[in-house]
Amino acid sequence: MTDGVTIGQAAAFAGVTVKAIRHYHQHRLIDEPRRDSSGYRRYGSADLLRLVQIRTLAAAGVPLAEIGATLDADPDRFADALIDVERRLTDRIDDLIARRDTLRRLATGDRALLPDHALALLDRAADLGLTPDDVATAREGLVLIKALVPEGFDDYICRIERALDDPRYLSLIQRMWQAAEWEPDDPRIDELATAIADHFLADPELLPIPAGLQARTDSASRYSLLTHHGHEHKPAWTRLTTLIETRLRSAGIDIADQTSLD
Repeated sequence: MTDGVTIGQAAAFAGVTVKAIRHYHQHRLIDEPRRDSSGYRRYGSADLLRLVQIRTLAAAGVPLAEIGATLDADPDRFADALIDVERRLTDRIDDLIARRDTLRRLATGDRALLPDHALALLDRAADLGLTPDDVATAREGLVLIKALVPEGFDDYICRIERALDDPRYLSLIQRMWQAAEWEPDDPRIDELATAIADHFLADPELLPIPAGLQARTDSASRYSLLTHHGHEHKPAWTRLTTLIETRLRSAGIDIADQTSLD
């Protein structure tokens, strides 16, 4: 009777594939076994044990590149290696849990892209009578601010929170959202632009411009992306924004210069 088993039998007994065994040989995780007179590899009990050990460590998350050294280590080093693998697996589990939670939050829209204090601000805005589409536009604007000026995002949220405590500002904001449906030549746009500009001139600290924006070399491009979001189908907003900026600049308020985009 021939000692040892073929590679196919070894694969079946060890619970791996023939391809996996050949891969283990390529990575020197297991020595090439002796061959019989016909030239076929013959795997003995020690080989099968090694295959089971490799399979078990690989299934536990030990990278193939580390399995050889782990199996050949003394008991203390073997234990330390497993502890290190466990730590890395824990980190991966934490990361996967965070990704799963993000996916669950994304089921409610892009709210997952914003921190809780920004979401609370949006919920507050919804109580002002804004339509669901208006709130969605505001949410998209916050996502853009967080992406384009991350260092100024928290400051921006704080400015809006303070501004919303002012009844006059609330009235102006509500009118601004209503103005989205006006014709661009509606005379009320000039009146509203003047009122909004005067409000900010009285307290420039309330200007909703993220801190750090003007320090960027590409501030004009970022500013334009932020201030024109949602204007595609609302020409009245475009005119309102232009009039407000013109009044603020004429009063000496430093706003990112959009003319540099031309």
